[in-house]
Amino acid sequence: MASCGDIQVKELNKRASGQAFEVILSPSTPDVKGEFPLSPLKKKETSLDEIKKKLEAAEERRKSQGAEVLKHLAEKREHEKEVIQKAIEVNGNFSKMAQEKLTQKMEANKENRTARMAALNEKFREKDKKLEEVRNNKEAMKEMEN
Repeated sequence: MASCGDIQVKELNKRASGQAFEVILSPSTPDVKGEFPLSPLKKKETSLDEIKKKLEAAEERRKSQGAEVLKHLAEKREHEKEVIQKAIEVNGNFSKMAQEKLTQKMEANKENRTARMAALNEKFREKDKKLEEVRNNKEAMKEMEN
């Protein structure tokens, strides 16, 4: 057993996992009562100024926290406005594109219809020419017969 001031170290039996020691702390004087060394500290009286300072600090913290909340809400509203503006823009672009496509389709249909009508008119003119030719031939034959 080794002793060093207020500490005594006593070696216990060796074990497979290592060596064990027992540490014994002795009081500095033999007539000292075994008082708990970590007794709670006695609270000192807080003055009115200290209380005021603490209240002011708490009020500042509340104001700061409130300002942070307001700032966060303002940022959130700004983001919402940006999202709505973007959605309006996208919707406007979509409407424009749809209108342009519809106009192009209508123009293409009109052109196709005009082309079909022109082709039909040409076909009818050619039929009229043939009919006129046949009539003229028929009349010429009648005149030859007479």
